[in-house]
Amino acid sequence: MRLSTLVLSLSTALAAVPAFAAADSYALQCGQLFDARSGKVLGPHTIIVRAGKVAQVASGTADSAGLERIDLSGHTCTPGWTDLHVHLENQSNPQSYSEEFRLDPVDLAFRSVGYANKTLMAGFTSVRDLGGDVSPHLRDAINQGLVDGPRIWAAGRSIATTGGHADPTNGYNDALSHLIGPPGPTDGVINSIDDARQAVRQRYKEGSDVIKITATGGVLSYAKSGDAPQFTVEEVKAIVDTAKDYGYRVAAHAHGEEGMKRAVLGGVTSIEHGTYMSPEVMSLMKQHGTWYVPTVYAGRFVADKAKIDGYFPEVVRPKAIRIGALIQDTAGRAYKNGVKIAFGTDMGVGPHGDNAREFIYMTEAGIPAAVALQSATIRAAEVLGVDDQGVIEVGKRADIVAVPGNPVEDISAVMKVDFVMKDGRVYRQPGSQPAQASAAL
Repeated sequence: MRLSTLVLSLSTALAAVPAFAAADSYALQCGQLFDARSGKVLGPHTIIVRAGKVAQVASGTADSAGLERIDLSGHTCTPGWTDLHVHLENQSNPQSYSEEFRLDPVDLAFRSVGYANKTLMAGFTSVRDLGGDVSPHLRDAINQGLVDGPRIWAAGRSIATTGGHADPTNGYNDALSHLIGPPGPTDGVINSIDDARQAVRQRYKEGSDVIKITATGGVLSYAKSGDAPQFTVEEVKAIVDTAKDYGYRVAAHAHGEEGMKRAVLGGVTSIEHGTYMSPEVMSLMKQHGTWYVPTVYAGRFVADKAKIDGYFPEVVRPKAIRIGALIQDTAGRAYKNGVKIAFGTDMGVGPHGDNAREFIYMTEAGIPAAVALQSATIRAAEVLGVDDQGVIEVGKRADIVAVPGNPVEDISAVMKVDFVMKDGRVYRQPGSQPAQASAAL
């Protein structure tokens, strides 16, 4: 059964409780408003929402006759947040590596619905899912209103080289490898320029929205190197050029310096993780306009879990200890050096729904709270190449999040989200518990 059919058929059982209100028009009375363009917190504002769009943004109060009024007077309203690096079909646990052989796509589809719901209730109205077979189908189910979740830009399968971070057969024994055969471009594994073009075209055929490559080794893959380069510049260019034919942008997982150089020179839109980012790489990124998505959360999570015996395979454990602990420092250095930074967590490594903790980790790295909030709003929209979200302005999508207090003064407020609106639909209100798709997964 196709995953899209599966997700749709199971949606009644798994879908979250319907959104709170069925009204078409609202007046949100915000105690303060975060202006994503300026990075400033403004005084009281009223936001009028009609038919899923922002219809008016007025200082103070505004005429709310005929509208459903929502009192957010003790809150700061911000544009809905975007996490540019998630994996909604899974979540790290000590059984993750064996689950690959025990779970079916059916199981992953069930789990993904709950993970998507948790992400939305945490204030993330959009995500970029960078690798997973389920995400394009989950995207479609959310877009059709069958399950609740964030707006998804889905990469589908990541593109790797043989033995690379996203080679799906890493760690398989000889018997199983010979039975399955070597993966190729259809599976996201390339070894030439022609393969690179074919892999992108296959992602187009499968309905992806964005292309993800693994430009270096990775922490959690069952392989020794976490940072060796895994593409030539020519292969990266072939991927990027072919992606442009379909209107795709390219995100590059990369930890090592040489792999980052090749990815930037090849024209990728963003570098994900960037652990060993050198001054030379930073200079190249500024020259080429390349974005940096740090994923500090994932680095801290794996470094912490690597201390627990048996949580990761032994081939993974030293990489998690060595690489994971460095990402937060890299993020701080990149910001100070003027690299463009956008928000991403690599959630799926850590527990879905805890995404906002990345804001706190960013500020600990020396990134101002206002800049961190911009990274998940207006800057994330720039990375995605869209202009209808990321700000609270007339005509834009009514994606709005509210937190108590002032998150620029106290960034920990981001962990207390109690209002979520996506496309003008209310999913969470102050004083109510967020809808949950299921028990903890």
